[in-house]
Amino acid sequence: MPADAPKPPASILALDFGLRRIGIASASALSGTASPLTTISARDGEPDWAALDALVAEWRPDLLVLGLPRNIDGSESDMSRRVRAFAALLGERYGIVISLTDERYTSREAEAILKEQRQSGARNRRIKKEDVDSMAATLIAESWLQANKNQP
Repeated sequence: MPADAPKPPASILALDFGLRRIGIASASALSGTASPLTTISARDGEPDWAALDALVAEWRPDLLVLGLPRNIDGSESDMSRRVRAFAALLGERYGIVISLTDERYTSREAEAILKEQRQSGARNRRIKKEDVDSMAATLIAESWLQANKNQP
């Protein structure tokens, strides 16, 4: 890798932005893996900043990946604009690189995965909305890792 090439992110936090909850997953570009981490509360999209500050301090990510919701036709929605504004706030607050990735259908896919785990016996407890949100964040992280796996 040339000396001036950007260092690939070692530690990543992925966020599934929501107006009531923000799902969070941790990921590693080195291992190419992602795992659900937690969900923090939000009020009309305004996160529990103390909880988010604590997660960023603990995990010290090199990159924050946010799911960018789009309409079925790929166009931007009101929620897309809110995510872009939230991404700008995160960049200012933490001084960390922010990446946006398409997140269409991640919540549905997350719910389907969790239901399958429950039916197979791999999951014992009922599925909560928070579980869906953190699993959606995991899918967002995995999508970003897949799209960027050949990057330096």
